[in-house]
Amino acid sequence: MALATIDEINQLIAGDMDKLNTCIQSRLQSEVVLINQIGSHIINSGGKRLRPLIHLLCAKALAYKGSQHIDLSAIIEFIHTATLLHDDVVDNSDLRRGEDTANALWGNAASVLVGDFLYSRAFEMMVEIDRMQIMAILSKATNTIAEGEVLQLLNCHDPDTTEDRYLEVIHNKTAKLFESAAELAAVICDRPAEQQQAMAKYGMHLGCAFQLIDDVLDYTSSAEDMGKNLGDDLAEGKPTLPLIYAMRNGSKQQAAMIREAIKKGDLEKIEQIHEAIHHSGAIDYTSDCAKNEAKQAIAALDFMPDSDYKDALIFLANFSVTRNH
Repeated sequence: MALATIDEINQLIAGDMDKLNTCIQSRLQSEVVLINQIGSHIINSGGKRLRPLIHLLCAKALAYKGSQHIDLSAIIEFIHTATLLHDDVVDNSDLRRGEDTANALWGNAASVLVGDFLYSRAFEMMVEIDRMQIMAILSKATNTIAEGEVLQLLNCHDPDTTEDRYLEVIHNKTAKLFESAAELAAVICDRPAEQQQAMAKYGMHLGCAFQLIDDVLDYTSSAEDMGKNLGDDLAEGKPTLPLIYAMRNGSKQQAAMIREAIKKGDLEKIEQIHEAIHHSGAIDYTSDCAKNEAKQAIAALDFMPDSDYKDALIFLANFSVTRNH
């Protein structure tokens, strides 16, 4: 089967995705109406369900026969959704996936508290699975994600942020949940430790590739394609890799201009900054870094027998660096 689109991958596991959506709707319910409203808003706002998709595909590729992968996929989506609710408050964002953010509609306090509800619901579901290794992986992941958020906060408005510090943030903040999603598939299949590590490696490199391309798209895409306001990262003073590279390799004047924009979170010279990023080779450099991550993700699957599900995992790695949104 030659997979060419995300829709074809979703079709490959349509049955499991239907079960996942049913599980999410069921476990999202609360007697508190506002929780239902905000939870439904963000869960149903057009996301690709990428992290649960990775878990489901990995489980199928490893020939899993049980049903725990459905609950784990829902847990992963709840954790991810909680981080989005909190992120949008921290970043004061008003647009996500082309829709108003929950904090724009209901306010910061409600968004933070419903994010907390989703975290705690995820941990309730973990306890029901009653497997210590699963709880250890997911509790470590949520802790690492929080550390990534704090590291990113420390980097904000700091033009001296290094490439290594930036990469540490994206590994912790973004790639860690990809890593856990893939690793948990091998755990529930009772695969040996080296295969669990290989799956974790696949997820980690895939997550890094996705985030690197997200940072490229902030300077090459459109607001309609991205579903967010372009330039948001710079407006928040976030020194992403295209900016770090352009400061390192552009002219002194360009470096000074970008430094000042990061310090102030200033979009006044966004057109000149776009030009500096493109002329310095920052887009190609960041894209090449992403492609290297995707190659390492694919290489981690070498132990796995050929199947449509393995093909889908390889497709996702390639898609991560060729997408435009």
